[in-house]
Amino acid sequence: MPTNSENAPEIVVGLDLGTTKVSAVVGEVDGDGITVLGVGNVPCRGLRKGVVSNIEWTVRAIREAVSAAQAMAGVEITTVYVGVGGSHVRGQVSDGVAAVAGREVTQADLERVLEGARAIPVDADRMILHALPREYIVDNQDGVRDPIGMSGVRLQVRVNLVTAATSCVQNAIRCVERAQLEVADVVLGSLASAEAVLSEDEKEIGGGVIDMGGGTTDLLLYADGGIAHASTIPAGGNNVTNDVAAGLRTPVAEADRLKRNYGCALSRMIADEEEIEVPGVGGHEPRKVPRRVLGDIVEPRIEELFSEVRRRMEESGLIDQLSAGMVLTGGAVQMEGIVEAAEEILGMPVRLGVPVGVKGIVQLIQGPQWATGVGLVHYGAQRLAEARHYSAEEAPAAARSEEAARAKSNGSLGRGVLGWLRAAF
Repeated sequence: MPTNSENAPEIVVGLDLGTTKVSAVVGEVDGDGITVLGVGNVPCRGLRKGVVSNIEWTVRAIREAVSAAQAMAGVEITTVYVGVGGSHVRGQVSDGVAAVAGREVTQADLERVLEGARAIPVDADRMILHALPREYIVDNQDGVRDPIGMSGVRLQVRVNLVTAATSCVQNAIRCVERAQLEVADVVLGSLASAEAVLSEDEKEIGGGVIDMGGGTTDLLLYADGGIAHASTIPAGGNNVTNDVAAGLRTPVAEADRLKRNYGCALSRMIADEEEIEVPGVGGHEPRKVPRRVLGDIVEPRIEELFSEVRRRMEESGLIDQLSAGMVLTGGAVQMEGIVEAAEEILGMPVRLGVPVGVKGIVQLIQGPQWATGVGLVHYGAQRLAEARHYSAEEAPAAARSEEAARAKSNGSLGRGVLGWLRAAF
């Protein structure tokens, strides 16, 4: 709800569409930062591996999550930033170059050089979700983070392009719009998670996020302060749950409960005498089994997942630059021993990531499963700030009112994902 005053509070809402749940986070953004006012979290069976598989179920979950967050926050929600993921998301490197218009780099020059980096052929069924700058080069000076104000005649940029299947993004937007909400922008879930849990120091010296959800595990790596790699592994917590259900011969819902309450990623951490009660299937009586049996089922799948993460790190060529180590987020990392298992397999420091940099009802979001939702609020707050700055200082006088109106109506992002979709369809 933008206003004319730069310091007036605005409401930003993050909507995380996950494989197993939909969560909404309402934040109030003002000059003092972000205050979380309300949250909503409901199970969802309408997505498979991060992709919408049943629109009606997904719409129902969105409505319930937003309604809960709205009631807690005491505000009306009309616009959301949507977090998406899935195995259809891919990353690639691209370069752009542009002449500096006035011998001093301006925001307009940055826009042009980024447009040049985006102007590469992509498959007809795919679209560019993000163009994430790794570094700028002004004339022959490389390693530049923010070139605005620098003198030069030639501006280059190296970006990581994140592409996604157009139909998957369209279906996510359609679900949100059927829930009577407007989409401000569509954001890669792991990028949002990084905004919530990674510090600037970790990005600077090299680090990353492993966002393990129910259906997918997203990997995002930073080097020299910029995003250097993004990829998705089509496996997550649901694979562990299914292994437990088959191995212990128990219903999937009970297997998920056992995994969350008693699972351990390193079975050697479990005492020999510990036992758990496993419900039977089809009327069979519950039975007692050693907890270590559960650990022996969980550990190989977790090892497989982190081994694939390490393989992708090695392929990216960045594994030796990740001095800060990795941060685990997502609902599937709430398991005893998972940090220790990740450290052993990845060979680097690992910590559990919880959202930081916000005020308000922080006790309700102190878990790795809230990283994406809170990160979407961070992302939206940054876009609003950039829109204000651009409209106030960089836009030509004749176009300033039009640019400000566009920024206030959709966070200055209509020319991004949504603008592309509207133009194409």
